[in-house]
Amino acid sequence: MRKRFHWLKKPKIRADWSKENLYNIARATIPNTGSKTFFQQKWNAKALTRAYHGEQIREKQWQRMFRRTLPAVVPMDHKYLAQNDGSEQALGRGSGEDEPTDFSSRSTPQMTPYMHMTYYPVERRLDTAVWRALFASSARQARQFVVHGWVKVNGKKMNYPGYMLNPGDLFQVDPERVMWATGARKDEKRQMITVGKKPTEKAESQDTAKEEGQETAAETDAEKTDAEAKSEEAKEAEKEPETNEEEVKNTLKSLMERTEAMMADSEELSAKRKQDLRGFRQALRKMLSRARGVSTSVTDDLEARLAEITNKLVKAKSPKQQVKEATAVDAFTEEQEELLQEALEKMRENPFDPSKPYLTPWRPRSFMSAFAFIPRYLEVNQNICAAVYLRHPVARPGMAEVPTPFHYETNQLAFNWYLRRR
Repeated sequence: MRKRFHWLKKPKIRADWSKENLYNIARATIPNTGSKTFFQQKWNAKALTRAYHGEQIREKQWQRMFRRTLPAVVPMDHKYLAQNDGSEQALGRGSGEDEPTDFSSRSTPQMTPYMHMTYYPVERRLDTAVWRALFASSARQARQFVVHGWVKVNGKKMNYPGYMLNPGDLFQVDPERVMWATGARKDEKRQMITVGKKPTEKAESQDTAKEEGQETAAETDAEKTDAEAKSEEAKEAEKEPETNEEEVKNTLKSLMERTEAMMADSEELSAKRKQDLRGFRQALRKMLSRARGVSTSVTDDLEARLAEITNKLVKAKSPKQQVKEATAVDAFTEEQEELLQEALEKMRENPFDPSKPYLTPWRPRSFMSAFAFIPRYLEVNQNICAAVYLRHPVARPGMAEVPTPFHYETNQLAFNWYLRRR
């Protein structure tokens, strides 16, 4: 990839989901054309639009793909077509009979944005369609998927990213590649920690480093050993499985409520069972205080431990006491049990797997929501990572089906640039 691909000084909008690209889109403006010649305006518009539409395509190849005829459709009134058969066009004085209409209720038709369809041939390419279907985080990454054989068209492997799709073509992408491309990265938390560090903290750390450099050698050795111990603890903490904090907290809270409900009947409990419940409650409180580093395996162990305690309590009680406590506990914890089961099912559907190249449990990558849209000409099924190319994109009154972040005038100047014969 070329240098300064996401340049902030002279921004160019790219076909990807990066935070730099989102920042450039947020501060994008209409280019100033007041002090430039017509040639300069067309050249600038061509450079801006080509950086987004088919940046991975060579210029000569795009010039062969360019079409000066832009597809569009006109909406037809189904009521008018049902009431008339076309014979009314022959009535009157040669131009059809006009019916009196209510001009107050007639709305002015919207303009059809033909110029937004300048790059519609690019949307037929396989790599662009894979990116539009949200199976890759950028057009270049989609091209990589196709080249490496992770994309199939109509059930057959397709290694050519420039393959032009036809209406009705079905293309599929390897689900593991889609999970990796659209999911969060494993090192994202480290980046957030380093980026979130304030300049004052950096200055303080530099000052402390200078002071430590002036201390004795014995103190520096002790500090080194402490730093090594901390680094080992950090490594062990990183090795621990990363889970959803809210789900873990909800699970621990439900276990705490169940434990306190069991301890409420202290008269019916033996001294040994009271001691077990108190120790279990103390362990739960410790887990709640550091729920950020608790994994699902720990919560499963706690649930198994609580189940063992309840089984011992049931065996130690009389049948009458069992019936009374069962009704009381079931009435009190029925909703908590349902919530607990839902949380456990979610954890099983989206488990922690350190062997995966993406962050688990899986979650979408950052800044994806601004780019999460699917064009009309694609029918996508995210469950199997497959999509159907329904038809070619067209322009309609007030809307063009080719997604573009540029203004109408910018696309018009780019279209005029490619109109000249070469």
